Amino acid sequence: MELKNLWKEYDRRIEEAKTINLKTFEFLQTQKAKSKLNALSTFKKWVIFAGILWIAFLVFLIVNSLAISKIYFVLSLSAIVIFNIIAVAVYIKHVILIHEIDNSESLIEAQQKTAELQASTLQITRILFLQTPFYSTFFWSQGMINSNPTAFFLISVPVALLFCFASFWLYRNINYKNVDKKWFKILFGSSEWTSVVKAIQFMKEIEDFKRESM
Repeated sequence: MELKNLWKEYDRRIEEAKTINLKTFEFLQTQKAKSKLNALSTFKKWVIFAGILWIAFLVFLIVNSLAISKIYFVLSLSAIVIFNIIAVAVYIKHVILIHEIDNSESLIEAQQKTAELQASTLQITRILFLQTPFYSTFFWSQGMINSNPTAFFLISVPVALLFCFASFWLYRNINYKNVDKKWFKILFGSSEWTSVVKAIQFMKEIEDFKRESM
């Protein structure tokens, strides 16, 4: 009976040690993930600030260019402003999400919020690429078309169409199924994407550790 009790006590201590190890590992991995995301939050706040300044500058140009002769300029910049307003709004949402992740009490909640952040990052990147063609049309004018229509239709229009095709292609192909493609890794090589990926990896390692412990 004494040996049996000693064996039970040994098993109990082993389970306690496993629990302590799991909680310690979970805490450390979660802190690593939150650290990555908090640094990302700081970056996004600067982007939001720069985005607001950029939008204000574009609106100033639009207001001071309201004339028929500058219709291409006004329309192009107006479209760019709309896309940037959307981006700023989404980045504010990202900062709020990161704050919620940092204050989340459960691993499941943190994982759900981080997955939402990753999906939203992909989506806003796809949307922002749709503004690319407008950077190739803002300098158009009726005077340029009338003075040299050949150059306009053989150079300017094809370039704009090329930008349209590229932006539409990126919009269609920026998704999870292409994350292992070389062009995707080049395009998403910045810390804005890799920080989210690393945070997800840290949290996934907790699940792997739990399975191995069991």
